[in-house]
Amino acid sequence: MTTTSEPRVQGLEIRSIDYVPLDERHGKLWHLGPLWFMSNAQIATLAVGLISITEGGNLIWSLIAIVSGTVLGTFFMAFHSAQGPQLGLPQMIQSRPQFGYVGALLVWLFAYVQYAGFNVFNTILAGEAMHTTVHGGVKLWVVVVTVLALVIALVGYDVIHEAERFLTYTFLVVFGVFTVGVLLTLHYPAGSFDLGAFKWTPFLAQFGVVAGYQISWAIYVSDYSRYLPPNVTVRKTFYWTYFGSALGGIWLMVLGALLAAWAGKDFDTIRSINTAGDKVFSGFGAIVLLFAALGLVSVTALNMYGGSLTLISAIDSFKRVRPTLAVRLVTIGLTAVLSLVGALAATSNFLENFNNFLLLVLYLFIPWTAVNLMDYYVVRRGHYAIAEIFNPRGLYGRWGWHGIIAYLVGFAVMIPFFSVGTLYTGPVADALDGADISLFIGLPVSALLYWWLTRSIDVAAEQRVAEAEAEALELAAHEHREP
Repeated sequence: MTTTSEPRVQGLEIRSIDYVPLDERHGKLWHLGPLWFMSNAQIATLAVGLISITEGGNLIWSLIAIVSGTVLGTFFMAFHSAQGPQLGLPQMIQSRPQFGYVGALLVWLFAYVQYAGFNVFNTILAGEAMHTTVHGGVKLWVVVVTVLALVIALVGYDVIHEAERFLTYTFLVVFGVFTVGVLLTLHYPAGSFDLGAFKWTPFLAQFGVVAGYQISWAIYVSDYSRYLPPNVTVRKTFYWTYFGSALGGIWLMVLGALLAAWAGKDFDTIRSINTAGDKVFSGFGAIVLLFAALGLVSVTALNMYGGSLTLISAIDSFKRVRPTLAVRLVTIGLTAVLSLVGALAATSNFLENFNNFLLLVLYLFIPWTAVNLMDYYVVRRGHYAIAEIFNPRGLYGRWGWHGIIAYLVGFAVMIPFFSVGTLYTGPVADALDGADISLFIGLPVSALLYWWLTRSIDVAAEQRVAEAEAEALELAAHEHREP
């Protein structure tokens, strides 16, 4: 294994899955607020708020489902964010202590599919927004958006934070005016605000999709907090992530529900935004769409960046990887190509596919988030031998059967409660007229089972290993190699 250091290329991030040494920690904690606000404050999120309306729910209960689903789902993703400064690692590599050096591939595969899937939806929306405003063809703009996002992802962590701060300030102006226009100029069907018109099925469908959307960010979050110093504290990291993401999510999902209730069967994401914007003043719809496209470029870059980290982690499970700029370039490029191919080949049935995709994400990551958070906050209480995470024969083992069993059992007990549109309805969900409560089953089952299986873990011994390896860990990081 080489130990020669590699100088930083000006402007480009070199680190990927490797530990960030303490003397390279930088940034301000409040930067997490605008980053996660803007990550959610884009029109792919708006589409998440349509589900209840399209399934027959009324507006007021759709809004209640959106707010409650966001409050719950963001709780989990924000606790993942707080792990970043404490460990100095990206999110998915942290799955090795629970699932093992090789066993973590189970969740990394699902994570990578999620990154690619979201980018398909994001780039299609951005392409449609650009074609509606400046023309040129949706596919051309899909390519342009993908290339721009690739460049941002390649430059890396710092420029992503800076771009999201700039977009947040602009968003508050553009979408602030747009939201006022939606509230003042649009008219909603009779009964939209009737609290007595509650329906379980559309309410739980909306709640589940929203919670799943917020939980889906859990695989990203410490990627963008891992350069912060550990003294920022878990509590403050949680707050800045939670309120940034929740406010951005609620704002856009509520806008989606309002637009869907107003437009009815004629709703189309891009066309409805354009029409509603023009009610403020002629041409404002185009301004909203152009800005929305920029937001989609930024979140596509986040997906490429996270996808690259996940792909490098997966490769490292088979062959030790020295995390260099060349590795980042290749894996980001591959992630961009896969997303681009998916977007160019996608069908036009966007809303149904997006709804089903979000539900599948929820199902796959509910047991993972339960296991990961139970391990970090209850079992090991934030104490990890970080160097051992990169050791294929280390103390965390190749296969973490505690985590794998808890994950698979948690997923299995959720199956009867699944309700995925026309794809599948489990027997319990069918008995509940299609209402999906799988979230409330998988979370506690996976978490409690993992806690029960790990009662014999000697956390104190692991902590002694961590202390013994701490100096070598910092040295390896400075020499830009895995410990």
